[in-house]
Amino acid sequence: MSRIRKSGGYRRLASFQTATLIYDAVYWFCEKFLDEKRTRTVDQMVQAARSGRQNIAEGSRAAATSSQTELRLVNVARASLEELLLDCEDYLRQRRLSLWDPNSAEARAVRNVPWRFKKDQTDHSNQSALTDLTDQQRWDLYAKWLEHNDPAVRINAIICLIHQANFLLDQQIDALEQQFIDEGGYSEQLAAARLQKRAEMRQQRQTAGDHDEQAEQPRAPPVCPVCGGMMALRTAKSGRNAGSQFWGCANYPQCTGTSPV
Repeated sequence: MSRIRKSGGYRRLASFQTATLIYDAVYWFCEKFLDEKRTRTVDQMVQAARSGRQNIAEGSRAAATSSQTELRLVNVARASLEELLLDCEDYLRQRRLSLWDPNSAEARAVRNVPWRFKKDQTDHSNQSALTDLTDQQRWDLYAKWLEHNDPAVRINAIICLIHQANFLLDQQIDALEQQFIDEGGYSEQLAAARLQKRAEMRQQRQTAGDHDEQAEQPRAPPVCPVCGGMMALRTAKSGRNAGSQFWGCANYPQCTGTSPV
């Protein structure tokens, strides 16, 4: 029996893949540019990035048994990335570094990586999707920004990725909410499946009863082929067919017409 609600498959979610990029980028950014001994920001940023990624995965697995848990965990992932976004913006502001305008050439370049990848695949007659790439291949698409020696470039690129991940998670949350409205939660689906199974079992019993009733109904007596009168079911008492049933004319002995059963 297949599961009522599918779960897992989070590794192919664009939101999870983008959150993985963010987690790795934040970890290596903090390792290179922040002094862990002098600030708690390192731990806070890394944990927020990790929470974003891990809660997407946990929510996907929880989908099998609880719609509410799935929604709650995806919302936690969204909130964690929002917290990380503020930490990144704080880093730039407190060091008097510039935050890229969303319409700047730099921000558009990061934001358009998926579009450029798709166009490149089409130009080379290759239909591979961005979600089919390994983590390293996906990282390589953003490496020019995420491995830059200027911390402002790195952190701005991370901010662009956070905005992308948040957009994807908002869509994911909207879809989960609509699915819950249309189909109900796991408990409701389980109850509906049980009611459907019981209805199928009742139908099977009813069909079997109809067949049994039809089998039990005696065959209507035929008309005598000799005189046209009614016939009666009789049992041969002698001869080679002794014990066998046959139709005999009801007007016997005046009429000796017979018919096989």
